[in-house]
Amino acid sequence: MKRVVCLSTLILLLAGTAAEAQYGRFGPRPRRYRQQPEEYFKPVLLVSLGYGFPNLDKYELPDFYRADRGTATQTGPFNASIDYQFSRRMSIGVLVTHGTVNAPYYDYSNPGYTPDFTGHLNNTSVMLNLVRYIPTGAAVTPYFRTAIGVNIWQQDYKDAAGNQVADGGELPALAYQVGLGAKFPLTKQAGVFIEAGYGKYILNGGLAFSFK
Repeated sequence: MKRVVCLSTLILLLAGTAAEAQYGRFGPRPRRYRQQPEEYFKPVLLVSLGYGFPNLDKYELPDFYRADRGTATQTGPFNASIDYQFSRRMSIGVLVTHGTVNAPYYDYSNPGYTPDFTGHLNNTSVMLNLVRYIPTGAAVTPYFRTAIGVNIWQQDYKDAAGNQVADGGELPALAYQVGLGAKFPLTKQAGVFIEAGYGKYILNGGLAFSFK
């Protein structure tokens, strides 16, 4: 009797093992999970209007022999860009800046409160603008700007009577701006931005708009 029970038990064990092996061979395979593709990005047209500070064109004011340059005053640079954002991380466009700087020059031999003449620089720059964005969420979008182009200068050095009394020479033709900033949306189409960098300005801020 014991032999019959043992033999029956052995047969059942072998049958179960065979069934499990057949299921593992021909049964359903484990699922393979695929990474979900990124949501389709619709290109947008971006427009920004800003004001930078300080105007770094003041460092292009020349020094003259026997003339002491006083404290420079500045306006701008005002800046505007129009860009085509073709992916979540990149846009390309044009950045334009405009600003003026003025400085009095005093004669070494006749110091006083009245300048001998005043220097005036008026600059417009047109630059290719490349911006790389760092998607982090809906609340803020950090970005890195690289822009390079040309300066368009107007300069004069005139006395109180309006006579041109000096020649400032050549000014740099290359214009550039690098910056690290962030955009903060207020609505679906409008927001504000702040930026720190070097080139035409050190700090910059303004309004940003997007058009789909």
